Amino acid sequence: QVQLVESGGGSVQAGGSLSISCAASGEIFRTIAMGWYRQVPGNERELVADINSGGAINYADSVKGRFAISRDNARNTVNLQMNMLKPEDTAVYYCKARVYTTPFSWDDYWGQGSQVTVSS
Repeated sequence: QVQLVESGGGSVQAGGSLSISCAASGEIFRTIAMGWYRQVPGNERELVADINSGGAINYADSVKGRFAISRDNARNTVNLQMNMLKPEDTAVYYCKARVYTTPFSWDDYWGQGSQVTVSS
């Protein structure tokens, strides 16, 4: 099994900054990609940003220029630095990792979720 443990998040006023981190542990043969999704009640979970083992990054258009994702491949950690936060960034943020647990099989794993609240 693979476990993802998130830390960080919290509350901030609009224009402020927060960071959230995620560490993967367990039966990890190789981590393919790690990233962050967010969800507000009544909406589907949406991609915020992800990064693969080669360093290629995708950002949602809504966060480009404000958020920065980074990862440490050796430690299987991923961090999301969120700057110039807006009230519409308020959501539960989930870490996701696509992990090979053997040389031939992979699966997606999710963190427990971290609340980010931005007040106007």
